[in-house]
Amino acid sequence: MTQRSGRFRVYRVVPSVPHLNLQAVDEPRLYTVYESGYESIQNSVDTLRTGDLIEATISGDPTDDEEAWRLTAIERVGGVRMDFAVNATLPAVADTCWESGQSEPQCVTLTDHEDIQSSSEPKENTDSTNPIGACCVQPRAALPDDAFIPNILTGTLPLESVLQSVPGTDNPAVTALFIDPARPNANSYEIPFGVVLLFTQSETDLRKRFYNQYDCPIDPASDIDTRPSFDPYAI
Repeated sequence: MTQRSGRFRVYRVVPSVPHLNLQAVDEPRLYTVYESGYESIQNSVDTLRTGDLIEATISGDPTDDEEAWRLTAIERVGGVRMDFAVNATLPAVADTCWESGQSEPQCVTLTDHEDIQSSSEPKENTDSTNPIGACCVQPRAALPDDAFIPNILTGTLPLESVLQSVPGTDNPAVTALFIDPARPNANSYEIPFGVVLLFTQSETDLRKRFYNQYDCPIDPASDIDTRPSFDPYAI
């Protein structure tokens, strides 16, 4: 058996999937680990949420793709509150960073004075409009099965670079709202991209307005789980 130690981002997938996915922070590697069968650390595993950042040691066989790894040590050291909206109308600000046919993600900086319904170009930052986040679009063409939120839930879309340094702010994200205009079990898509709204501060009017608009809990400490109920591996 091989042991790996380091920092990992937790992706709890969905309740129908009996394991956790851990995205290594220092390398683009996704590990699947069992979520049960532990003794002294079971309570710590049970309280993990999607978006949590942990320091952990895992044990497993890197040559066996069918067998999950096991956690042997774990400590939560931080995290990003992640929420999800599916079959939803995309925010107009997403139009400012999408061009037909683009293949790479693009982001636009958000300030607390943005009009969430405006599709005009964001104004240059001033002392009174400090950046508090970013709106990023992710083309479906770069994702397995063209699926946006299913690949977020499983951790197969690496996000560490934007979570640790939100574009245009140089600050880490504290919350992330993923918005998909399609249902998670869709097999065709009218809109060729999904959107994530990243915020570096939780107590801002803009973030609260977005979260109200998409019926997500404003309080980052809320126990409400907004992950859609479906099996991403059955798509």
